[in-house]
Amino acid sequence: MKFYIIYLCAVSLLAVILTVVDKLHAVHRKSRVPELTLMLVSALGGSAAMLVTMLVIRHKTRHPKFMIGIPVMILIQAAAVILIARFFYV
Repeated sequence: MKFYIIYLCAVSLLAVILTVVDKLHAVHRKSRVPELTLMLVSALGGSAAMLVTMLVIRHKTRHPKFMIGIPVMILIQAAAVILIARFFYV
């Protein structure tokens, strides 16, 4: 369980950093973080942190891929955690 918490903190921090870097690069017209990278980090567990960061800094909030896709990932991840907890930690 301790490993999972450390992993979740690390991937969430990575999600926040990548989102902020992408926003800064967009503002300064530099090379951007690929959308695939952002979605992959989100899928690997950084979805909640990425969604909050995007809403706070107003980045990619007009992109349905992110504003629908990331909440769906959060629901899937939450369901997976509940199922794993139910079957393995009962």
